[in-house]
Amino acid sequence: MQISFPIEFLVNGTPVSLSSQNAKAKERWKERIKYASSRALPNPHFASIERHSITIYYFPAEPMQGDVDNIVKLILDGMSGHVYVDDRQVERIVVQKFEPGNIFSFSKPTALMIEALGEGRPILYIRVSSDPFEELR
Repeated sequence: MQISFPIEFLVNGTPVSLSSQNAKAKERWKERIKYASSRALPNPHFASIERHSITIYYFPAEPMQGDVDNIVKLILDGMSGHVYVDDRQVERIVVQKFEPGNIFSFSKPTALMIEALGEGRPILYIRVSSDPFEELR
């Protein structure tokens, strides 16, 4: 079955950094991404061959210790071969952290985004679109 984009999902927990020396933690994190994304997908489904845009919002429980860019690769790898065939299909990535105390009002949050804002931290909100230009129009 084909995937109907966009999809969005939440992942509870602190992302594992690409620079982590713990290979098991990296694999477990990618599996958590795959498991969380599978709940947003039809079962069975084929991995998409389309071009994609990914939005990643991270809501940490406390100020982030590492760099926000270090969390991206393992998230993309966790969706590779499952949501899309290969992460080379990703043409646009938006990633932002929202640390405690940094108040921001979203103009048109989806129901799942509202859920992420109300959940306990740390939590990731991930949205995958098959239109890499949708936010640029």
